[in-house]
Amino acid sequence: MTEQSTVAKHLVVGRPKLYGADRRPIARDLAAEHDGVVHRLILAQHGIDRHSIRTEIDAGRWFRAGRHTVAIGSPELSAIAKRWQAVWESGSGARLDGSSSLVAGGMTGFTPPVIDVSLPARNRHHVVEGVRLHRPQHPSAVVGAGIPRVSTEVGTLHAAAWAVSDRQAALLICLPVQQRMTTAARLGLAWRGVTRSPRRAFLDAVIADVTDGAHSLGELDFTRMAREVGLPAPTRQAVHTGPNGRVYLDVRWDEVGLVVEIDGGHHALALHPIDDALRQNERVLAGDKMLRIPVIGLRLTPREFLIQVRRLYDALFAARS
Repeated sequence: MTEQSTVAKHLVVGRPKLYGADRRPIARDLAAEHDGVVHRLILAQHGIDRHSIRTEIDAGRWFRAGRHTVAIGSPELSAIAKRWQAVWESGSGARLDGSSSLVAGGMTGFTPPVIDVSLPARNRHHVVEGVRLHRPQHPSAVVGAGIPRVSTEVGTLHAAAWAVSDRQAALLICLPVQQRMTTAARLGLAWRGVTRSPRRAFLDAVIADVTDGAHSLGELDFTRMAREVGLPAPTRQAVHTGPNGRVYLDVRWDEVGLVVEIDGGHHALALHPIDDALRQNERVLAGDKMLRIPVIGLRLTPREFLIQVRRLYDALFAARS
């Protein structure tokens, strides 16, 4: 629940000032909505003024966590409480952005090193420890209920642009799609509306990997990659579309019975791993040796994967000699 909606929910006109033990359970209930912290404005709307807050802080029951934020019961803030603190303390109009907005929306598998917050460039801002502030002229809209944050699609694209490496950027593109926070189509549509990005070329490729596996795989020159590590050109190499929409690049060296299957970005979703496992098992039972490479992995670390292919090719070739 946002600060404004919390105030509206609990506002009682003419509420008298609270004293002593009467204010503590109310403050605990209010802070529980934000995992242990509460905005001074919310406390004031419930009859707990700045003098009362100071009394509780001096007594060691409450703790100052910024100009606006009060921690109730413990000075140690949880990850959720720190996100509320970041929004309240950064300035008017602040909202979570980038990977912080994704985590607040339920994404798992990644822990942001800092809390990304954006607010209008024209608004007064404040530096907050552990917060990385972004001040665009026109910040993206706040969506949904709860803590103010940008949409999943905007947060995903910003998270990838602000990532510390291409590898991290690719991870942050994949996770929201894999966890069903958005769809590949919606992400691709949002990307088409982005005019500038510090990783433009790379994100073009990775988003294509996630949203359009057939097109993306078709652009990869696997034969050239193979030759760079001393492998002969594969006997067969083709993009396939199966009856269930599966798209993969099937590479085979007939002379040694080696198959490499390159999975599009969709392969980690839903029941695809089951289909992939059944297909791979059939290949192995038929006598082939198989390696699997995710297309994003081939884009990020092509040499490492191709060296593995070369090692297996050499071993199979030696065994047949």
